[in-house]
Parts: sequence; structure tokens; C-alpha cells
Amino acid sequence: MKGAISNFIEKYYLHFNAAALVDAAKGYEQQLQNGAKMMVTLAGAMSTAELGKIFAEMIRKDKVQIISCTGANLEEDLMNLVAHSHYKRVPHYRDLTPHEERELLDRGLNRVTDTCIPEEEAFRRLQKHIYKIWKEADEKGERYFPHEYMYKLLLSGALEEYYEIDLKDSWMYAAAEKNLPIVVPGWEDSTMGNIFASYVIKGELKASTVKSGIEYMAYLADWYTKNSANGIGFFQIGGGIAGDFPICVVPMLYQDMEMHDVPFWSYFCQISDSTTSYGSYSGAVPNEKITWGKLDIDTPKFIIESDATIVAPLIFAYLLDK
Repeated sequence: MKGAISNFIEKYYLHFNAAALVDAAKGYEQQLQNGAKMMVTLAGAMSTAELGKIFAEMIRKDKVQIISCTGANLEEDLMNLVAHSHYKRVPHYRDLTPHEERELLDRGLNRVTDTCIPEEEAFRRLQKHIYKIWKEADEKGERYFPHEYMYKLLLSGALEEYYEIDLKDSWMYAAAEKNLPIVVPGWEDSTMGNIFASYVIKGELKASTVKSGIEYMAYLADWYTKNSANGIGFFQIGGGIAGDFPICVVPMLYQDMEMHDVPFWSYFCQISDSTTSYGSYSGAVPNEKITWGKLDIDTPKFIIESDATIVAPLIFAYLLDK
């Protein structure tokens, strides 16, 4: 039984991007009903946008089986968990002068559109705890993926004294409880990646203590081949490496590994406000991915040209029968 939000969008979202939203939601639901699994990719600043308030429930209700996200989304969910009250909202961000932007920097407030992340309470609070976990692994000669270190940090209880939001609103905690597979391409360009690099440069940690992007691709290839019997869908929020990296696992398996029975992605949806343009990957229409061996002729394909902070919660609400 669908709830009020689902009924609202079915009644009023009838054309253009609104209709694409409903079609994509129904297509996602059909994939799960068919026994397929779903990858959700998170680009942009979806964690700082507090997508965890509904995405955590998606994870708990088994509506997503694997995630690909930027290092920023991996860490910013934890930052919001431990420093929420210290965040500063800047609703007039479009009117800020360069001098006002510098003032925010001097106050340790790094701006993401209309929201500033507090450096001391967010970045540094996590740093001292994650360093201990990195160092322990380093000394033992152990190696883990970036998300596995984050899982260890969350499940250790070391951050409990800092919690400032309801734990059920942290998608990373929901993922850690399930030990959900996560792929984090390009982790090195995140804040925690930069911090880790600084310890490597200072000679305090070995670079090999954190597993690499190539190892993430091998990890994803193994997961894909073991889980694709009934199909795996691809739900992409935004563009960039969070989507570009994992979608390539299929042509890599088919062309480079010569596994010619590997199935294409069984569903594709991208939410992006990047308009279709020549040479713009984030704005490319899904049919272009057929030529790259990622999607098939009959793969259900949807593109919603809109703001993901508006669209994604509505689709998730539909899938959760809200």
C-alpha cells in the first residue's frame, strides 16, 4: 500500500521530468521485484544535503545492495553525525563577496553551496580517531579499503560521545551494520584522503595500508560476477567518478576479461542537472552507453534533468511506500 507522497507524485507528476521521476521509481521497484540488485552512486554533496535521513532507511529495507560514492560523501555523513550543531547555513550564499568567503575560511568553515562544514568539529574530530585505526593496521601489516576503515570507526563506538543527530539518519551507520559493499573511487582527493597522504609524506603511515582504486575495481568485478544472475541496476545521483568508475566494470569484464556471458546493467537511471551536450559525459543520454558496452538495447533507461536533492528523496519515498 502506497502512502501520501507516492500517491501525490502519481497524481500530479505526469509530464516531462516529473513523469520521468515516476517512471524511474516504478522501474527501480520492478527491478527489485524481479530479484535484481541495485547499485546507487552518490556524487556531489549528498551526505551534506542530509540524504541519510531517507537513504539510511533504503539501506535498512534492502532497497540498495551496493553503493559507489565519492570520498567526500563517505566522510561527510560521519561529519554530519558528529558535528551537526556546528554546521552553519548561509542562505544568501549567492551574494557572498570574495572577502566574505575568505572570512569563512579563517573561521574554519568550508562552504558547500549554502552549508558550511566546521573544520575543527568535523574534520579534526574524525582525524584523531581514524588515525588510530590506520596506525594499528599499519603496524600489523594489514590493509583495508577506505570504507572498511570508516566501518571500523563507526562500529568501535569511539564516536558515540559526539553524536548530534539520530543514528538512524546516518546512512553510513546503516551500511556499516549490514557490512554493505561500497566502492569509493578517487578516495585520495577527499579530506580524509588528503589527511592520510600527509601521514604518508611524514613517514608515519605506508601508502599501501589503504587499498587502492585498482583494488576497488577488482573487488567490484568479483561482486558483480557473483551477484548478476538476476540483473544489477544502476541508479546514478549526479555525474563524475562515483558513476563513471563502477559503470565500467561491465565492459571491463566483457572486453578485457573476455567474459562474454557477463550481463549488461539491467536498469539505468541518472539524476543530473547537467544538460545533454557534446562530449559531456555527465550530460550524455543513456543510449550513448550502449556503444560502450554498458547498457543493452532493451535496458530500461531514465534520465531526470533536475536537482538530486529534490528528486532522490521523492523516488526513495516511493520505494519505501511513503
